[in-house]
Amino acid sequence: MLDIKFIRENKDIVQAGAKKKCVEIDIGKLIMLDDERLKVLKEIEDLRAEVNKVSNDIVRDQDPAHRIQLIEEMRVVKEDIKSKEEKLKGIMDEWQKVMLLVPNIPDMSVPEGNSDQENKEIKIWGDKPTFSFEPKDHIEIMTTLKMADFERGTKVHGFRGYFLTGEGAKLSFAIWNYAIDFFGARGFSLIVPPIVDRKESFLGTGFLPQGEEDLYKTQDGDYLAGTSEVPLMGLHGGEILDKNSLPIRYLGFSPCFRREAGSHGKDIKGLIRVHEFFKVEQVILCEASHEISVKMHEEINRNTEEFIESLGIPYHTVINCGGDLGLGQ
Repeated sequence: MLDIKFIRENKDIVQAGAKKKCVEIDIGKLIMLDDERLKVLKEIEDLRAEVNKVSNDIVRDQDPAHRIQLIEEMRVVKEDIKSKEEKLKGIMDEWQKVMLLVPNIPDMSVPEGNSDQENKEIKIWGDKPTFSFEPKDHIEIMTTLKMADFERGTKVHGFRGYFLTGEGAKLSFAIWNYAIDFFGARGFSLIVPPIVDRKESFLGTGFLPQGEEDLYKTQDGDYLAGTSEVPLMGLHGGEILDKNSLPIRYLGFSPCFRREAGSHGKDIKGLIRVHEFFKVEQVILCEASHEISVKMHEEINRNTEEFIESLGIPYHTVINCGGDLGLGQ
């Protein structure tokens, strides 16, 4: 969440950033709400100061009749405070809702665009293999080699369910172990975080309130994280970190759960866009500096590229356009 002081001082920049990310937000309405919030808050503080002052006067007052009068006046003032506190609560509820919709400002290098179709390709590595025959997809290969059972997975789990079996399960463990060693050699400390997390962690990382339809929610009001980024970002929540200890590099390894509500009905089969899977995640905590942030982001990106290159898999790197950056993030 952006600081309200920053938003007030940079209204046009914040509004332009939201527009670039295709997020509809009325910064003018937010400022009006904040003005009302500050006005009512000051009224409450002034009334509380009056109560404190008069309370001291009552203790020192030697005139019983005057004391009774002051006590009655303060009773009325306290009722006024209570009324204004109720008003402030309503304002704060609306203020909080709007504040949570304000996205972070995208970097100047982010291209304009509404969807992933307008992402900008900046790098191609490796050559796509050509075949003299009709290649099989991963579903057919894994089924034939008994590495996965999609039919029974659907029977047990439902749409997009699967079992990894035999060599398929072993291959998954081999890739995870290789990834843990690969990123560990680059200074990342392995963490297996809790994946059932409180709502505050999702709000703090921008996955709520807009992304709730893609989250699994428990009957206790907690959520199942779709990425270990959520608990890892909450790991040091509320703490003040020594600048000299930064950057801190974490490698999260965890199961991930996603409803994938937005992709329902699309022709996506096999192990793509499934509801549960394991994943390793690079997370770096660094100084709040644009220069350092860009440097750390480039490090994460290069680590990922080198990992894919080490497996000999061709890939391309793109810069996401504004509309494909995500909502609150």
